[in-house]
Amino acid sequence: MKYAIPMPHAMRLKAVMQPWEPSVTGRDQQRIATRADQLGYDKIQIPEHLVVPVEHVELSGAHYLHATAAQGFYAGATERIRLSTGITLLALQHPIIMAKALSTIDWLSGGRIEVAFGVGWLKGEFDALGVPFHERGRISDEYLAAIIELWTADVANFEGQYVSFHDIVLEPKPVQKPYLPIWIGGDADAALRRAARFASGWTPFLTKPEDYAARLDFIKSQPEYKGGPFDLLHISLAERIGEGHVERHSDASLPTQEAQKLVDRIGWLRDQGVTYFTFAIPDVRDTDEFLDYAQWFIEEVKPRVG
Repeated sequence: MKYAIPMPHAMRLKAVMQPWEPSVTGRDQQRIATRADQLGYDKIQIPEHLVVPVEHVELSGAHYLHATAAQGFYAGATERIRLSTGITLLALQHPIIMAKALSTIDWLSGGRIEVAFGVGWLKGEFDALGVPFHERGRISDEYLAAIIELWTADVANFEGQYVSFHDIVLEPKPVQKPYLPIWIGGDADAALRRAARFASGWTPFLTKPEDYAARLDFIKSQPEYKGGPFDLLHISLAERIGEGHVERHSDASLPTQEAQKLVDRIGWLRDQGVTYFTFAIPDVRDTDEFLDYAQWFIEEVKPRVG
């Protein structure tokens, strides 16, 4: 099992935000990233929305980072931890610019960048950027193929409905070969088929953990699935988030300092196919206490799970 650390104040989602999180600054996040790197966490996962329509602010909050920009910031504060997103809204980003940004950070960080792409769900966000909401799946599939062409071809050529380019060169290429790891976020069959075609990992949000194994089987049954290792990231906080960011009840996702409860839970999740675990942000008072909890988890829980 590998472990991702949640970043406090990466969002202000009403269903899961702890009261102390709004006091966390960028400087605090830099400190958390550096300490997580030292403690041996494997990954930082960064959520994203670009804008939030005012009618959604009550539940969703308006404070979200641009995930790719944040990856660059955290990369500069760390040395070994991997940096991913959760999720990057691909249809809202031009694929040439997205490919360039990610390959730049991968090159600068020595090959520590991953990306989780999703199609999004918030129609007003797409309307604000002039992107057709009901075409976002087709746009995302095309953009993914275009990005991979840019990352892998010496001279890139692509002809599509939404993006076309010919005889162009993008460098630096990603350090990781053939390109940096791609994850897909989402729960619908279309998202899982996209994961089978393009990805080496899946980040569920609304899928119940008891259904993980069956959904992994669905991914691996797709004709375009390439085989090989396939990762699954479990985000504890996601168990308390329903459609439209409405809170749903889940005792299993509540933060705890009972090591055996966490050991048992993580062991069960591993049996369902989970390869990365993210604990729920604890109910503490400040960044110092959060870092104490993060250290306790690594010292008391990780060794008992493996």
